This record gives sequence, structure tokens and C-alpha cells, in this order.
Amino acid sequence: MKRVLVAYGSTRGGTARLAAMIGEALTEAGLTAVVMPARDVMDLADVDAVIVAGALYANRWHRDARRFVRRHSSPLRALPVWLVSSGPLDDSATRGVIAPTRQVAKLIERVGARGHQTFGGSLATDARGFPASAMARTRAGDWSDVDHVRRWVATIAQQLVAAESR
Repeated sequence: MKRVLVAYGSTRGGTARLAAMIGEALTEAGLTAVVMPARDVMDLADVDAVIVAGALYANRWHRDARRFVRRHSSPLRALPVWLVSSGPLDDSATRGVIAPTRQVAKLIERVGARGHQTFGGSLATDARGFPASAMARTRAGDWSDVDHVRRWVATIAQQLVAAESR
């Protein structure tokens, strides 16, 4: 059974919840999922594939996700890898494909990632700090879509299972 690491960078918890959704969908698809903060991953010795999720803040991918990809670039190039961005505070990620930011596109190229997906983010009404508190006045809510996540994970699972049967 394929073992998939879902490493994430999250400040306010929304991307951590998204990573957990991805992990649950992987498990439902018959894969073994290991979900953990990107900063806590020491090596990739026991995984067959990696999904790295990072929250987007002002078009910048979360620092822990960026550092994870840079620190593990060599082993990531030898594994199937997908990158995930979490961020739009609306339903735009569900309605269509959102291209990766320039920063994420460079990381995709660096490790030869098989793809990228953007999912809706979340922001609590009581978010603190600027600009989060200002944004929370008009954009608070949870824009993650469990069905969207499951559909995307199903395509990943199909690719991994097909590769295993060859």
C-alpha cells in the first residue's frame, strides 16, 4: 500500500484542516496517509509520494511549506509530488482552476511536481493582526469544499495505484 505524506504550512489552522481533509480522502481511497506540519518532517525515507500544502498570504506560500520543499528538494525530485495552495476567501477555487503563484510555480519546477491545486481558504471572524483582522470584516468564513478535495485526491490515488500495478 502506498504511503503518502501530506506536509503542510499553516498559521491560522485552515491549511492544517485542509491537510487533514486530504489525508482522510487518501485513506478513503485505500492509501496510507501521514499528515504533519512541514516543519516537523525530518526525512522522506518511508514515503512513496508527497503532497505539500501551503497557505497563501498576499500571494506568498507559507514559509514552512517553502522551506520544506527547498530542504527536501533532492528526495522530492525522486518521488511523485503535488503542491497545494490554500487561500481564496471565496468560491473561485471550486469554480475553476487557479494558476499557482510565481513563487509556487518555481517550487513546482524545482522538484518536478506532477501538479498543483488551489483550494478555498478560511478565515475566522475574530482573526487578529493586520491584514487578517481587516479582511475578516468582509471575507470571514470557510471556503474549503470537501467534495472538491475528494475529487482531486481521487485523481492522485488513481495515478499512484496505476503506477503501483505496473
